This record gives sequence, structure tokens and C-alpha cells, in this order.
Amino acid sequence: QVQLVESGGGLVQPGGSLRLSCAASGSIFSFNTMGWYRQAPGKERELVARIDRNGVTNYRDSVKGRFTLSRDSAKNTVYLQMNSLKPEDTALYYCNALNLGNIPYWGQGTQVTVSP
Repeated sequence: QVQLVESGGGLVQPGGSLRLSCAASGSIFSFNTMGWYRQAPGKERELVARIDRNGVTNYRDSVKGRFTLSRDSAKNTVYLQMNSLKPEDTALYYCNALNLGNIPYWGQGTQVTVSP
């Protein structure tokens, strides 16, 4: 059973930074992709960023230049560094992984709140 354990959410002022971590129970190379989604109240869940097995990343337009996705294969962990945070980044952030059969797994979610 795949487990994804998230950490790093919290309350931050606009312009601040947070780093989210997602630790997988197995090798990150056993997944086709790993990444982060977010869901704000009353809105649909949306892709924030993801990385594939070859290390290729893609980001939603609204976070390009502010967020950086990286991975540490020795720790089976992916990170989302979020800088220049805006109130509209406020959401519940979920770690996601697609296994080699493209079956999705989800973390429990970590809250990010950007407010003065």
C-alpha cells in the first residue's frame, strides 16, 4: 500500500515562503509522476506542479517563477518550494503520485493559508 505523508503547510503573510514535503513509502522512481494539487473552498482541485520519472517538471501558469518542485531520491521525497506567496494561493495542498499503471495515490492534505 502506497503512503504519501505531507508536511510543511501553515500560515504565512503575503510575499512569504513555505516549503511542502511529500515522503513516499517506496522509491519515487516507482511512480510515473509525483506532484502537488490544491483545492480552495468552493473550487475544484487543480494541478500545481508535477515531476516525471525523467525529472521533467511542469507548473500551472499562475505559479511559474514562484514555485519550484524538486526531489530527493535518497529520501523518497518531493518538495514544493513556494515563494512570493499570494492570498490566492490559499488552499488545501495534496501530494499526488501516479504509479506505473497510472493509478493515483493521494496524501492527506496540508493547509496553506496566505493572509496578512
